[in-house]
Parts: sequence; structure tokens; C-alpha cells
Amino acid sequence: MIGSTGGPAKAATLVDELGFDHAIDHRAGPLREALAGVAPDGIDVYVDNVGGAHLEAAIDAMRPDGRIALVGSISGYDSPAPGPRNLLTATAREVTLRGLTVTRHYHRFPTWIALAAGMLADGTLRTRETVRDGIEAAPEAFLGTLRGDNTGKMLVRLA
Repeated sequence: MIGSTGGPAKAATLVDELGFDHAIDHRAGPLREALAGVAPDGIDVYVDNVGGAHLEAAIDAMRPDGRIALVGSISGYDSPAPGPRNLLTATAREVTLRGLTVTRHYHRFPTWIALAAGMLADGTLRTRETVRDGIEAAPEAFLGTLRGDNTGKMLVRLA
């Protein structure tokens, strides 16, 4: 499993604490080259939360019949850009791109909660949180999330 994050400390967290095989620091250089370095034979599945350059790099790395789950596109939330520019590559490799929204799967929550609770308890599923205190911290916490200041979920604790 390969993760992408911003900064060497977060990349180390993915590998050392969260069990990823490899981590790419997207701020350290070109994504396509970094992904090719850790997945020289390509990738079969990509879960996209970022869009933009990340999605384009993943499409270029996809193996034939690969699958991409389009979950989010945070890189374009404040200024949407056209793209991806390499959809012909996805077509040529017969890659499936499919949107995935949590709201369509609410009926599965009871099953997921039962499964996740056990995984959290035994350490199979691990999470991280960044916590800011006080409602007055909410605007900066939100902006910090967009900058990548957080590790895991950004939470604002209300007294």
C-alpha cells in the first residue's frame, strides 16, 4: 500500500506507524517519478481524495483494468481546474473511474461500525487526530486542513 502526504514527517508516520509499504512526499518532487519509483510495475487500485496532479500521476501509473475510486478532490476545492488531462490513457488501459460518496452507503454503517470497532481495538485500524482547542480556533483549523497542517482528522474541541 502506497500513501501520499506532504512532508517527510507525515511520510514517516504513514510507514512507521500506520503500516503503509511506501509513502510519497508530494512536496519533494514530481509525483509521476515518485510513484514510478515505488511502483515500477504500476498500480491496480487508487483511491483519490486529492484530484489534480495526484489523479493524473495515478492514471499514468495504472495497469490495464485498474480501478480508481473518486472520493474527493481537495486540490481543486478553492480553485477548480480542468482535468485530468490524460483520460485517454485511462481509456487505452480500460481503467474504471467511479465516484464514491459516503451518503450512498449509510445503510452499511451498522456493519462497518461493528467491524471497525474490533479493528480499532486490536490495532488493525489505526487513526491519528490533530486537535485545536476552542471555537475561536475553528477558522484557523479549517485553513490549516487546506494547508496540510494536520495529521489525520482535524478536530476542534469545544470546552
